[in-house]
Amino acid sequence: MGQAVADRLVSVAVGKSRYGCSAPYGPSSRHAEYPFGQPVQSAGTNPAYDRVRDALRILGLDVGRFGDSEWNPFGYLISPGDTVVVKPNFIRDFRETQEGDGECLTTHGSIIRATLDYVYVALRGQGRIVIADAPQNDADFQALCAMAGLDEIREFYRRYAGFEVEVVDLRPEKARKLDGVIVGHDALPGDPAGYVKVDLGDQSAFMGVRDLCHLLYGAEYDTGELREHHHDNVHEYLLSRTVLEADCVINLAKLKTHKKTGLTVAMKNLVGINGNKNWLPHHRQGTPSQGGDQFADDRLRNRLERRAVEAFKRVFPLVGPLRPQFARLAKRVGKRMFGDTNTDRVRSGNWYGNDTTWRMVVDLNRAFLRAGANGRLGRQPSRKSLVIVDGIVGGEGNGPLDPCPKPAGVVLAGRNAVAVDLAAARIMGFDYRRIPLLARSLGDPNLAPFTYGDVQVRSNDPAMNRRLCEYAGTMLGFKPHFGWKGHIEIGR
Repeated sequence: MGQAVADRLVSVAVGKSRYGCSAPYGPSSRHAEYPFGQPVQSAGTNPAYDRVRDALRILGLDVGRFGDSEWNPFGYLISPGDTVVVKPNFIRDFRETQEGDGECLTTHGSIIRATLDYVYVALRGQGRIVIADAPQNDADFQALCAMAGLDEIREFYRRYAGFEVEVVDLRPEKARKLDGVIVGHDALPGDPAGYVKVDLGDQSAFMGVRDLCHLLYGAEYDTGELREHHHDNVHEYLLSRTVLEADCVINLAKLKTHKKTGLTVAMKNLVGINGNKNWLPHHRQGTPSQGGDQFADDRLRNRLERRAVEAFKRVFPLVGPLRPQFARLAKRVGKRMFGDTNTDRVRSGNWYGNDTTWRMVVDLNRAFLRAGANGRLGRQPSRKSLVIVDGIVGGEGNGPLDPCPKPAGVVLAGRNAVAVDLAAARIMGFDYRRIPLLARSLGDPNLAPFTYGDVQVRSNDPAMNRRLCEYAGTMLGFKPHFGWKGHIEIGR
């Protein structure tokens, strides 16, 4: 199979909407290729492990040896001695308005463990495996590791393989928040290999709105830092050197909706390779008539809210030790006057008219594919990669931080992130033409040099085993974020 054809192929393994019962999330039964000599899953079953295995087989990876002890699905990607980064979606350890993670927030440990086992098979015990991510600025990384059972998985590898699986929080600092308002920062060790500044220059997606970059708003109140890195022909990102130095990156995405991009799957998951969150544009201040995408229109309440936020940002740095009390009061008054962004209030670019975040995501995908460890862009891909999507339990509604569980029972896999995201969108019941991240990426010579009609899905479900353009109906029917409701659903 030629590379061009392989890039257009996405596998979808369909099964039960259940994960393994307990860490370290081994397989339910001993497969022929299983590389360890000890007993497998100690308690209960782990259908998610088998869905990963099925997705790799259906994708056609080393299919001639499937069922044999020598089956090595990652063999074409990974050689003994390589450094492999496994990049999960570890966005945050809690949902905003609901208890627990609902299994719909982050990449589950069952998916991580299955992927690690096949990486280990390809490495033949020689090389490095690094699980790395830069989650939300207020996330508790140790809590995320506990949710995924990473301590148990790492201990399993030490005991039965004598192999150290590394785990890295790529953030250089963690934000301290009170009622969602940042009141300070704590330094973190960050990427032990450091960071690389990558300037996309005139190859940035922001060149299309270069005259509006003075309106950009990032992850925090300091817009000056963001605009220092996005102006004129300068469009810089601070990327993890561990990722850029890797021989291969396995992108372990989560199947979820997203308030700024419609959905978050493979492409959006690469936001987690950036170290400094405030280098990432999230929206442009103002309304579309003013060159912004913060609000949909310029009604009185939006104008008042914007002025109130601007006043808050001017005063907040000046109140010193009174910041916690001031933040609590401001949050309470803001919700009462302007509404709650977690329920029904569209603000901060959290709607289908967001024209900023998709550009940032496209930039990061271009940088990931072509930036070397020195930060310079090459003409060819700088590292090998593969996407695996955890859709056993997806997230719908107020994603990505506060979704509701959507039992879907699917694992997707593919070599091209755009093709995988197109398949994910269609299976979720969304029209890619109404999602700028996908519509604007399709046909891009660096990201997706093919058409929608070229994307072929292979699946163990006959209803999905066909070209995307031949799909009918709403499929899994995910509920979009309320800022996208009525705009992206198939048939609307």
